[in-house]
Amino acid sequence: MNDLQQVNGGITAAQGFRAAGVEAHIKYANRKDFALIVSDRPANAAGLFTTNAVAAAPVRLGRERLAGGRLRAIAVNTGFANACTGEQGMENARAMSRLVSGALGIPDEETIVCSTGVIGMHLPMERIAAGVELAQAALDPAGGADAATAIMTTDTVSKQHAVRFQVDGHPVTVGGMCKGAGMIEPYLATMLGFITTDASVAPADLREALRAAVEVSFNRVVIDNDRSTNDTVIVMANGASAAPALSPAHPAWPRFTAALTAVCTELARQMVMDGEGVTKFVTLRVTGARSADDAQLAARAIARSMLVKTSWYGLDPNWGRVIAAVGYSGAAVEESLVRIRYGDILAFDRGRVADAATRAALKEVMRERAFEVGVDLGLGDGDCTIFTCDLSREYVNINADYTT
Repeated sequence: MNDLQQVNGGITAAQGFRAAGVEAHIKYANRKDFALIVSDRPANAAGLFTTNAVAAAPVRLGRERLAGGRLRAIAVNTGFANACTGEQGMENARAMSRLVSGALGIPDEETIVCSTGVIGMHLPMERIAAGVELAQAALDPAGGADAATAIMTTDTVSKQHAVRFQVDGHPVTVGGMCKGAGMIEPYLATMLGFITTDASVAPADLREALRAAVEVSFNRVVIDNDRSTNDTVIVMANGASAAPALSPAHPAWPRFTAALTAVCTELARQMVMDGEGVTKFVTLRVTGARSADDAQLAARAIARSMLVKTSWYGLDPNWGRVIAAVGYSGAAVEESLVRIRYGDILAFDRGRVADAATRAALKEVMRERAFEVGVDLGLGDGDCTIFTCDLSREYVNINADYTT
């Protein structure tokens, strides 16, 4: 919405939150690898987690904790995912939580832990304990940038965003941070996202607002076709703004949901821009589908296609791969009605194909770091937007030796 003001601070832009990011040497040397986010007052909370049936220990524990709708602290380690680690992994997640709640003097059930990294290896608990101690000492209202850096794995840049709006004369802020470079094809997929707000919102309303925001942001990201065991998005609302409590019945509710969606969408965009080996950011818009479900089927098929993604990397205006993906997507399609454009240039227009000059112009569009691909199916009003990217040689190089 037009009254949203972008502000600095990321996860600590909202009042009443502190954060830290420290070097705990959990797996690597000379890099921040442990983050802590704390609300200075009790906060309502909601979260969404991976759809992968093999869920990491921190995810299972997080689902338990968020059932109560209250949260004070989130701790994140990188290096090891604590996934596929059996009962010991679950005990390590609980032990990590106890370390955090003990250091902060808060109820253990209001603490959540998250892990990202290599699957199938146990957490080095002595280093985790050291990380908790260091992070607790480093907590700061200006610590958002350090925390955003500390949750990175194969990310090359940290990802933060925050916006502010007014409610009855009170400034209300929504801020967040995320990480995610590979294993990204959410329905939450590893992607970790953390959002804070100084609005006062009941847990049930917060969850519905988060679900709606995630559906049009993080869940519209396709980098590769893998879904992680650890994906998590959490929002905390502590009411420190002193603005009236917000709910769907309040006139300012649309502003709050717009702010939450804006933060999630920008973080999702940053995540795609920094995907493993990504050289092109592609906004893929499918319109004119028979239904919204059909639009999403078509869009996801295009975005998942290795042939389409490699053509973008190679600057090959091979729109045939796009329409082929639509054809096998399961969406209703009539070839004679389809239009495909790269940028503003039509590559395929209801049976008319691009000539040599048009193909050259399409190639120039693809030279840009970011461009849009539009597919109009000409059958109805269904539409879907996906944020996706190309597939490069560097992606293979990164993932060929990830555990080493």
